Amino acid sequence: MFQSELSSFRRRLVVARQSGDLYFASLLDRKTIASALGEATGILDSARIYTTAVTLWVFLSQVLSVDHGCVSAVAKLIHYRCARGLGRCSSKTGMYCIARDKLDELAMHRLVTKVGQDIDDQAPDDWLWLGHRVVTGDGTTITMADTPENQAEYPQQRGQAVGCGFPIMRVVVLFALSTGVVLETAMGKYRGKLTAEVSLFREVDQLIQEDDVFLADRAYSSWFDMARLMSRGAHVVVRKHQLRKSDFRTGIRYGQDDHTIHLDKPSRPDWMSDREYAEYPDFITIREIKIRVDNQGFRTRVIIVHTSLLDDRDYSKDDISALFRRRWQAELHLRSLKTIMQMDHLRCKRPHRVRNELRAHMLAYNLIRQVMCDAAMSGKLQPWQVSFKRTMSTLVELLPTLNVISNVDELCEVLFQSCRRQVVGNRPDRYEPRVLKRRAKGYKLMQKPRRDYKPGEA
Repeated sequence: MFQSELSSFRRRLVVARQSGDLYFASLLDRKTIASALGEATGILDSARIYTTAVTLWVFLSQVLSVDHGCVSAVAKLIHYRCARGLGRCSSKTGMYCIARDKLDELAMHRLVTKVGQDIDDQAPDDWLWLGHRVVTGDGTTITMADTPENQAEYPQQRGQAVGCGFPIMRVVVLFALSTGVVLETAMGKYRGKLTAEVSLFREVDQLIQEDDVFLADRAYSSWFDMARLMSRGAHVVVRKHQLRKSDFRTGIRYGQDDHTIHLDKPSRPDWMSDREYAEYPDFITIREIKIRVDNQGFRTRVIIVHTSLLDDRDYSKDDISALFRRRWQAELHLRSLKTIMQMDHLRCKRPHRVRNELRAHMLAYNLIRQVMCDAAMSGKLQPWQVSFKRTMSTLVELLPTLNVISNVDELCEVLFQSCRRQVVGNRPDRYEPRVLKRRAKGYKLMQKPRRDYKPGEA
């Protein structure tokens, strides 16, 4: 369990100060890096300055900075080394970029998932939902630098002219509902065969095991996805697929707008083999619940949810309804990654660097979530009540002061108090229309490559 003032952050902070490590070691220590990366650390550990740990710490500093630039990240390293009396390194970014290029992709992925899983495993029982770990997932798209290498692996939209668009990557992320950490992620092309959200989800759904609850929208409510998760002993709480019809007069009725039905196995899809199709049961038993959302000033909204939690005594209709209405938190987590951490457009110019840049953002996100969990535990709050943006801003400002503040307990208390000061409100059924208040500039849209425009042409 997280231990209030004697938090994991405090322990790592003490070790980092004693070892003279870069201040990001208080978020991610050498031991965690070595255990996750394994033999992949051997490529950089012989370096004089940019060892594996230092390269990762500087990478984290870069993705958390305002401009995301290599120059500012290296400048922070120089400042820290001078403050510790270690002598400054070169201000040129070449060596750092070379070292960052050598970070192994699979090792980086292991590090993200290990950190997220470790944080979630330490969560207290009262953060669970009726004793279950809830995993929620959602998908999004990311753009990146417009280079031939990126375009070859992640093509832009077909309707855009060459040189006028950006390469697009589709990403599916699985979050832990209790702590908000990233547990698993899958990346793929925006268009093409087997590139849809649900296809990427099937690459990582092994994370959801017995007794877990998978919470998602209707994109993940296909019969085969529900049956596959249920065969492992996992549970599903998803919005009903739009093509299914509902009749609450049929099945075993538990109460108003609450009954159990059988869903027969559909025809075999083209992507599935005959052998795999035969392994699925002829039908699955699903509980169907109608949720009515009444918001003042808005029309009453009706949502139908399908779940494998059939016991209406252990899992009441109100319990299921309250859980599904928390699915919105997955959207908020993606907003934290894409908007607050500026992950919506990645700057690297080669595909493998882009993927590692995305993983670095998710690693930094998980480390911020860890501090939020420590702060929530010390203030007897839930992690979702702590502001992500405030925690990130506080960390970015306070971490470099480790050399100035000698009292570790005082630093931790100041950090946690600042994180808890702005409590996020309970926002079920929040309505967020995608409209802009500030008008865009009156520039024309690019319709041909920039090099083809003549001077003065607009």
